[in-house]
Amino acid sequence: MTTAAPADTAADQTSPAPPARRRWPAAVLVGGAALWLAFTAAHLVLSGRWWLWLAVDTVPPPAFLLVPLVLGVGAAVSRRRRTVALLAAVGLLLGAGLSGVNIRWWQGGDGEPPVDALRVFSWNTGYWDSGGETEELYRVLRDADADVYLLQEYWYERGRPTEATLDRLRAEFPGFQVVVLGELVTLSRVPVLRQVPVEPVGLPPAVAEAGDEWRYKTLRTDLDVGGGRVLSAYNVHLPVQISPEHGLLDGDFYRIMRGQHAQREPQWRALARDVRDNPHPVLLAGDLNTTPAMGDLRKLPDGLRDASYAMPSLYPASWAHRPGWPYGWRLDWAFVSPQVRVHSYHFGDGRGASDHRPQQLSVSLPGRN
Repeated sequence: MTTAAPADTAADQTSPAPPARRRWPAAVLVGGAALWLAFTAAHLVLSGRWWLWLAVDTVPPPAFLLVPLVLGVGAAVSRRRRTVALLAAVGLLLGAGLSGVNIRWWQGGDGEPPVDALRVFSWNTGYWDSGGETEELYRVLRDADADVYLLQEYWYERGRPTEATLDRLRAEFPGFQVVVLGELVTLSRVPVLRQVPVEPVGLPPAVAEAGDEWRYKTLRTDLDVGGGRVLSAYNVHLPVQISPEHGLLDGDFYRIMRGQHAQREPQWRALARDVRDNPHPVLLAGDLNTTPAMGDLRKLPDGLRDASYAMPSLYPASWAHRPGWPYGWRLDWAFVSPQVRVHSYHFGDGRGASDHRPQQLSVSLPGRN
């Protein structure tokens, strides 16, 4: 005869509840994954739409890839691995496009350049002579041997370049047309048919009256590339969004950031309006002071495409926080309209003359008319 088991046998066979000290790592991982997912969703909604979020926009773009991956690794050893893994996966899907990773690096551009392709060199020169690097700056420009130069920050940290500076620029590039608007310089070996200062509307009065260096942040030149074809080259330098000289606890940090937002928005609107109304193929390049994680890139007109599909770098970066530091941020961009073919694109070496790396492209338009 079988003897009945004691009433508490089933309870004895149940695994004991884990001690609190074994539960807290899982709770931390779940909380961290949930917070990161909420932050990523908020960033997608608020970046480029709320001026205060400009402070958050300084988050390094790779964080949108690395944080979910680290959480995913943590999920493998967590008691709540499914919850953590799900939250991390959703965060990764939402944020991967903000990471700055060039997922098209393998495409190789639009094939071999034709004989009439243009070599384009775009560079924020880091002020023209803020540290006595003028000779190196000119060497970088000459060695590029470009057909079109789109240069930003043609000014001094204190004061403006003189007529002698402009005379030397012309002497260094004989046969080029030199177009100057405020801090923007476009040099072209091919004929310039038209030059258009892109006029922002709604700038703060103090900025609008401060001079062309502050008022104009986009210079458009329509270039005759032969056979009746015209390429509009936009030379762009948008205002920086924050002041690194003030900390988050400093009231001036937020006052300046709001003021910079008031300068950036009219410039974005003017740029988008001019590109939309322009019947010509477009090349837009320069220092946008905008990272891949910032929603401001949505303000560009539909149809423009990032030229990085012709760039062999998996993580293109053009700016370093301090001299000698690794380049960790992409602030410099090149966009083209569908008619423009990009055969090659890479960031060059500014050789210490600027904290930005130059952009070098080879582009062309379809065959002659």
